[in-house]
Amino acid sequence: MVATLALIFGLSTLVFGVILTLAGTFDFVTMAVLVVVFNIAQWLFSPYLVGAIYRVREMKSSENPNLHKIVGDLSKKSGISAPKLMLSQIPLPNAFAYGSPLSGSRVAVTQGLLSNLNDGEVEAVIGHELGHLKHRDVQVMMVVSFLPALFYYIGYSLLLSGMFGGQRRNEGANPLIGIAFMAFSQVLTLFTLYVSRLREYYADRHSVSVVDNGAAKLSTGLAKIVHASGRMRKPQKQQEKQNLNAFRALFIADPEHAQEASAALHAYEAAATGQKLVDDILAKKLTSGDRLVEVLSTHPNIIKRLRALQELKNNPNA
Repeated sequence: MVATLALIFGLSTLVFGVILTLAGTFDFVTMAVLVVVFNIAQWLFSPYLVGAIYRVREMKSSENPNLHKIVGDLSKKSGISAPKLMLSQIPLPNAFAYGSPLSGSRVAVTQGLLSNLNDGEVEAVIGHELGHLKHRDVQVMMVVSFLPALFYYIGYSLLLSGMFGGQRRNEGANPLIGIAFMAFSQVLTLFTLYVSRLREYYADRHSVSVVDNGAAKLSTGLAKIVHASGRMRKPQKQQEKQNLNAFRALFIADPEHAQEASAALHAYEAAATGQKLVDDILAKKLTSGDRLVEVLSTHPNIIKRLRALQELKNNPNA
């Protein structure tokens, strides 16, 4: 993790140094400040946007006392303050942790999650989300994600300046440099996706550490989430698709790839048990296509993820 972050920032610094030398008078400082300010503002206010997109409301303690107790008990075990418990009124089975200094920490479960998972599985999912809060993953991913955005917007500006800047074309605003900047932003994005997948493994491990029999509960919970999500009708309207995918990196499982992951299951009956679903996924071989898709995903491949949980189940001290 530390090595990956160091590589991201090191490559960024190197490319910045080269481009500053080549581009001369282009105002990188102004662009950098604008991108930094934009990302910080997005972080501060995104909880309210998340709430609007996923129809989130606060869940009162009288509404689900058991779930509130689970959040409180696991927060204490995790050594963090209990976040606000939220309910996302969407049928997609999922959960996510989010927040900012303005909104405070929050953990949201969807109506679909509560309908498809049993109490033990929901507990393990909550443990995973609390792991994200304990590890400050929202802040980590904000910092890491800001660099690809910075390089992309600088490259885009250089490209436009070189194409339409008239006399300024000779002042270093070369469109080729802009294209190089934009290409490098995609390289950084791959590193960012890797960090995101790594944080999911860390959160899984945290759940196992604070939930009794957590590896088994989280395994069946994830299998049910994938199974139920894959069976759901995909949104037909473009706006619905955009809303679903807007903050999918927050989810415990990526809904974008649920259909493909669901193909790993041999049992499609609604009554299939959680352990049966887990066994079916673990029996599937990991293909080159699966590995390629994973490189471009915010979440680990479900087969690899369940195998990692099986290792923790068999060797809790690993």
